[in-house]
Amino acid sequence: MIFRQEFLTIKTKKRGFYLITDDILHTVNLKDIKTGLMNLFLKHTSASLTINENVSYEVWEDLENISSSLVPDGDKYLHYLEGKDDMPAHFKSSMFGVSLNIPISYGKLQLGTWQGIFLCEHRSNPSFREIVITVTGESDIFLNNRDI
Repeated sequence: MIFRQEFLTIKTKKRGFYLITDDILHTVNLKDIKTGLMNLFLKHTSASLTINENVSYEVWEDLENISSSLVPDGDKYLHYLEGKDDMPAHFKSSMFGVSLNIPISYGKLQLGTWQGIFLCEHRSNPSFREIVITVTGESDIFLNNRDI
């Protein structure tokens, strides 16, 4: 059984959805995992993780526009310590979630053809976001020599 844990820090420029699948795959080695599971855990309360359409940038923009129209910034919230986007960011984090589990088969994440992993930044200002990547699985030492 293999257990690996890596840490990935992403710098966001502003509020939005950031495709991070390649960042994750460059951070952790999956090549020798025959069957396993990757857990991603975001260590923040004003950002989130999701899996969605990974090709069309318009989808990412629409996701941001829809989430911001459903939970708009404002001063109507009791909690606003860090500004008008503070409580909406916390709610969106709870709405989307801060962890994902993705199956691994023969050294590859089992994402669908059009699926990608996104970091959802819910604050207006740039931030550094830390993700804990934990991989557990069954090893196959021969996978490195196979064309998979």
